[in-house]
Amino acid sequence: MNAGPLILMVNSNPRNLELLEHFLAKAGYQTKGAASLEEANLRLEDAETPSLALVDIAGFDQRIWAFCESLRAREIPFLIISPRYSSALQQESITRGARGILVKPLAMQELLALVKTMLDQD
Repeated sequence: MNAGPLILMVNSNPRNLELLEHFLAKAGYQTKGAASLEEANLRLEDAETPSLALVDIAGFDQRIWAFCESLRAREIPFLIISPRYSSALQQESITRGARGILVKPLAMQELLALVKTMLDQD
């Protein structure tokens, strides 16, 4: 079986990470999850570079933005997932290189369509 593109998921909630991994795997994508910034940074050092990253900022401190900067430096497109919308958060996310923001709760079919669109662009 030919594995699909690799998606890195960063989420401090292990259960949400597991649910998202399962959903994306069912849709034909390879996934790598990280429940901490340390783990996320290690995932970036792996041999295979992710095609896309989904970064849920809930539960992380300001260091999450340095991680986002490292994604941008590696030219890995990413989306920010947030528990709430704010224009300040959107501005910060875009400034750090995010392609967009998704606000929870996620509509899974919309997420899938967005992931497909972003992967087709790159």
